[in-house]
Amino acid sequence: MNKNELVAHIVTKTATSKADAAAALDAVLDGITAELAAGNQVVLAGFGTFETRERAARTGRNPQTGESIDIAASTSAAFKPAAALKRAVAGS
Repeated sequence: MNKNELVAHIVTKTATSKADAAAALDAVLDGITAELAAGNQVVLAGFGTFETRERAARTGRNPQTGESIDIAASTSAAFKPAAALKRAVAGS
């Protein structure tokens, strides 16, 4: 499912216009993005938790040359599904 299909799903479930559904989805995604950028978690009960995780600096290897390279520390977004979502996906 892509963003347009998700907007169409919102339209059918809420009987709103496509523009309103797209604006609502954009607002939700912007809110999640802003909180993650600030280093905060976003917890959606029954769905899951969006959070940031730190990756330590490490040494890697260039697969073409075999040369060692330094990979800088970074922060990435992560999602941890709630038990209810896990059960729904598993079909239980």
